[in-house]
Amino acid sequence: MTPALLDVKDLRVGLPTARGWAQALRGVSFSMAKGQTLGLIGESGCGKSLTALALMGLLPERAQVSGSMRLNGTELVGMAEPQLCQLRGARMAMIFQEPMTALNPLHPIWKQIAEPLPLHQNMGAAQAKARALALLERVQLPRARERLDAYPHQLSGGQRQRVMIAIALACSPDLLIADEPTTALDVTVQKEVLALIQQLVREDGMGLLLISHDLGLMHDQVEQVMVMYGGSVVESAATPELFAHRAHPYTQGLFAARPRLGLARGTRLTTIAGSVPDLVDWPAGCAFADRCPKVAASCRVAPPEVQRMAPSTADGPAHLVSCPRWSLS
Repeated sequence: MTPALLDVKDLRVGLPTARGWAQALRGVSFSMAKGQTLGLIGESGCGKSLTALALMGLLPERAQVSGSMRLNGTELVGMAEPQLCQLRGARMAMIFQEPMTALNPLHPIWKQIAEPLPLHQNMGAAQAKARALALLERVQLPRARERLDAYPHQLSGGQRQRVMIAIALACSPDLLIADEPTTALDVTVQKEVLALIQQLVREDGMGLLLISHDLGLMHDQVEQVMVMYGGSVVESAATPELFAHRAHPYTQGLFAARPRLGLARGTRLTTIAGSVPDLVDWPAGCAFADRCPKVAASCRVAPPEVQRMAPSTADGPAHLVSCPRWSLS
C-alpha cells in the first residue's frame, strides 16, 4: 500500500467572532498519497479554503485547531511557527485564488519566485535568479527572460497565475494546494493553466489538492472528489463513481443545479432552497437538515455518522456519505 503523503484526521477549527466562538471546520478527515489528485468542492463558505489554510498554517490569529494533520508522517497541528516556515514553500506550497492580491506589487517577479530559494536551498542571488528564469520557462511564460524584472501590474491575469505557479514550484514541494486557481481567468486561459498544473504534477509526482466550486473542472482534473458542506465532508468517492452515483442530498442538489445544454429558453435552473446556517448558531443535528428534501425528525437530533458504500474499484477509495437517508441518483 502506498504510504500517505497527507493524512488528516478529525480536523476541527474554531474561530473567534463578535458573537462568540464559531466552529468553522468540524471533523474533516481524508488521506492522499504522493502523486494523487484530490478535489474539494462545495458552496462558498463551506470550509474548502479554510482547510487549505489550516494545512499551510495560515489560519487567522487566535484560531483554535484540534485533530491531526500529518505531512509525510510529521504532525502539523501544534507545530511552532519556525518549524512551519521550514515546511512552507519547501515541502508544501499553495497557489492562491487571486494572484494580483497574492503577489507583492513592489518587487519584480523574479525576486518573488526566488524568495524561498536562499532559505530552503541555500542559493545565492545569481543562482536564485537563474532558477527563477528556469521556472518561468517551465510554466511557459512568454518571453520569460524579458519579464524577469517585470512587476505584477505589467502582466495579464494568466501570466500572473503562471508566476504564482512558478513560486509554488520553486522548491519542488511534495504537496501542491491550488485554491480556485482559475477564478479570474477567461475560459481559454483557464484551460491552459489547468493543463499546465496537471503536466507539472505528473512530471514531479506531487500530490495535488484542488479546491473549486466547478463540477466540470473536478471531473476533468482529479482522481477523487470530496464534497464539503458546513465545515464537514458530506460525501467522498473516486471521481467517476461520484459523477455516476450521487448519494448525499446536498451532492444531488449541486449536480441538479448545473447549467445544461439543450434547455429551453427561459428555463429556470434548479436551486437548493435556503442558505448555509450561521456558524455561531449551528444546529444540533445535520447542518443540511433545513435545506434537505429528505429530512426526517431524527436528522435534527445528532450529526449524521459516515456510511461506507462499496469501493468504486477493487483498489480505489470507498464511497463514503454522511447521511442515514442516502439514496443513489
